[in-house]
Amino acid sequence: MLLMLVFWVAFLLFGMAVAFTLGTAAMAQLWLDGTPLVAVAQRMTKSISDSFPLLAVPFFIFAGNLMNSGGVTERVFAFARILVGHFRGGLAQVNVVASIIFSGMSGSALADAGGLGNMEIRAMRDAGYDDGFSGAVTVSSSTIGPLIPPSIPMVIYGVLGDVSIGRMFLGGIVPGLLTAVALMILIGFFAGRRKYPKDERPAPQAIFGAFMRALLPLFTPAIIIAGIVFGFFSPTEAAVAASAYAIALSMFVYREIGLRELYGVVLDTIRTSAMVCFIVATASVFAWVLAAHEAPKNLAIWLTSLSENPLVLLLIINAFLFIAGFFIEGLAIMILAVPALAPTVVAAGIDPVHFGVVFIFNMMIGLMTPPMGIGLFVVSGVSGISFNTLARAIVPFLAPLLVVLLLLIFFPPLVTALPDYLLGART
Repeated sequence: MLLMLVFWVAFLLFGMAVAFTLGTAAMAQLWLDGTPLVAVAQRMTKSISDSFPLLAVPFFIFAGNLMNSGGVTERVFAFARILVGHFRGGLAQVNVVASIIFSGMSGSALADAGGLGNMEIRAMRDAGYDDGFSGAVTVSSSTIGPLIPPSIPMVIYGVLGDVSIGRMFLGGIVPGLLTAVALMILIGFFAGRRKYPKDERPAPQAIFGAFMRALLPLFTPAIIIAGIVFGFFSPTEAAVAASAYAIALSMFVYREIGLRELYGVVLDTIRTSAMVCFIVATASVFAWVLAAHEAPKNLAIWLTSLSENPLVLLLIINAFLFIAGFFIEGLAIMILAVPALAPTVVAAGIDPVHFGVVFIFNMMIGLMTPPMGIGLFVVSGVSGISFNTLARAIVPFLAPLLVVLLLLIFFPPLVTALPDYLLGART
């Protein structure tokens, strides 16, 4: 097993894509074990085809792409600007509030960074904000996307850890709002020191007009949450409902998308979904080989030997996850770590929903930590801001997110209270 991990790290250092590093290292180990390599194809196929909840992923991606292409992002941005553009920090505060709203539609941090990011940074540049600050705000606010439902990482975590996706969705709402508040406080501090501009306070009529233009998109998270809470549909079916609603808005209400544009959105969705599913498939083979050699069991024994205190155990795990996020893409970490860690934390008395939300939040912080922060690369690509500029500017924004992470670790009800209240306490 040490040899397989050495292969994996070596492939990563040579610049091979994460999905291929996982699959190739697993194949090398299977070959050394004398296992027929046809098992790789069988395991990859099984990991995708046997999971009904995983169907939610392409549908949430499709809904987010439609919202980005169908005139929704402009309405969301305009509404957020009316609400908080007059706060200290102006457009930077708008950036965060727009991410809160858009997170209820896309379920993806990268969809937020790539979709809203270009528009937000362009507006901040025009208003005189420096590029580093604008990009850092955009990257850090995009971490809210997978916390407030819907959430693609929560769907994948629920599949891997056998945890209720509905409870995960509800558990992420308070952490998402806490993250937004923490970022807005930091933005206000920087805006005061750097004298960033802000908008004039809007008239009530302007607020009402912007609200009415954004009203229909704002219904998206309400449809998803209400449908799950009242039992109208499962989280997977909620993804289909969100996609249908996005089609109705984009094609028939706003008429921003025709059949030709819809075809392009479908192709983008297929490409993105294929990448996600390929990582899931290859990582499942890697995790399967680890499990066959009892690596999860040995990891659990080692972790519990460090401490039997659930809080200390949670802190140790999150320290490892935070460090791993510097070097490994979050989805790969999740697929590798969740099957090993989920049974361990449950046995230690940690609520699986609490652990799941904390785990995902930690992975979102990894999106903004160099050298492998995918969020930094995405924002750099859509805005033209250099990666080095973003990497330097993002450092202060790690502080509020780490504070929120510690709050979630030390106070589990911040995650569990809402799902327990709306869906009933776990027995």
